[in-house]
Amino acid sequence: MSRIERLPPETGRDFPPESNSDGRVILLWLLVLALVGFGLVMVYSASAVMTLRKYSDSLYFLKRQVLFAAVGVAVAWGASRVPYPWYRFLSRWILGLAFALLVLVLVPGVGREFNAARRWLPLGPLSFQPSEIVKVVWIVYLSAYLAEKREVLQRFRQGLFPVVLLFGVLAGLLLMEPDFGAVCILAFVTAVMLLAGGIPWRHLMLFALPAFLGFYLAVVRVPYRLERITAFTNPWTDPLDSGYHLIQSWIAVGSGGLWGKGLGASQQKLFYLPEPFTDFVFAVLGEELGFVGIAVLVALFFVFFWKALNVAQDAPEPFGSFLGLGLAFLIPLQAWINMGVVLGLLPTKGLTLPFISYGGSSFLANCLAVGILLNIARRSDMRAA
Repeated sequence: MSRIERLPPETGRDFPPESNSDGRVILLWLLVLALVGFGLVMVYSASAVMTLRKYSDSLYFLKRQVLFAAVGVAVAWGASRVPYPWYRFLSRWILGLAFALLVLVLVPGVGREFNAARRWLPLGPLSFQPSEIVKVVWIVYLSAYLAEKREVLQRFRQGLFPVVLLFGVLAGLLLMEPDFGAVCILAFVTAVMLLAGGIPWRHLMLFALPAFLGFYLAVVRVPYRLERITAFTNPWTDPLDSGYHLIQSWIAVGSGGLWGKGLGASQQKLFYLPEPFTDFVFAVLGEELGFVGIAVLVALFFVFFWKALNVAQDAPEPFGSFLGLGLAFLIPLQAWINMGVVLGLLPTKGLTLPFISYGGSSFLANCLAVGILLNIARRSDMRAA
């Protein structure tokens, strides 16, 4: 019997009061603030030369990222003060709103297109990527579904089938943008949550073959994805085009050695490595801070993952456990995939490195996820006591 199954039944409003003394809350805050600080330093280091040439301002992206960080920390604090059970009662409404945003971004003239992808909605001088917030919203909805349907999760028609049907619609909208990376993240997190909720393995296996077939078609029938797979297996077959990103990334990380070249001393960021302050900021980090810097960053994400799992395990009721579990996987999984791509262990997915890469939408979505985790942790303290 799983930890989640052993939790006592929900009792309506019987949630423990909040506590400010939980050390996990402080530790999670410290981890996130450390990652944010790490990210601000790397965004400046990776972007200063480029923005000085393009905008005559070496602080251009740093100033924007500082703004994102300030708003993000405020979002995390605000979410940590909102009782997380409220999200359960609003889950259907916010999922419907998220679906509407995903549809809206596909409307010509409304959604903003960049690099052959239509993923953004314009917000004045800025833009917003709905798929980032959808990741958090989907986890909230799925947590509510699993908590409400605990008695019928063993039955295929009442348990798994409705989730798979809804997820298929969600994945279809994301693939139309296209945002293949978001689909991969959500598919993995969804599978973990379903198994934790007690969905039988054999039920999930019924969808394994169609899922792999869909994955195959999504890759083979789209030329640029096929090129990414080819570049991943052997980037030297096309070193000036599809394999260029990975080769430059290897040069950056490999030249960093144990201690790195020193902060600000990267050579690959000088117009060799594409997107050095977004998707491939980890390569610049490896070049400047070396294996030691990489190890510190990996350790921060592992500690975050471990403490978030503890929060999920000690949540006072099933909804909180499912919600904490999904959010515990969401942020570190994106980080490890990004690192895997930079190191050539995974094909390019277009995923940013949480809290480190430049970008507003992903930053705010991750801060929202952290805020919800913090609220679960606060409410778990009195239960443990």
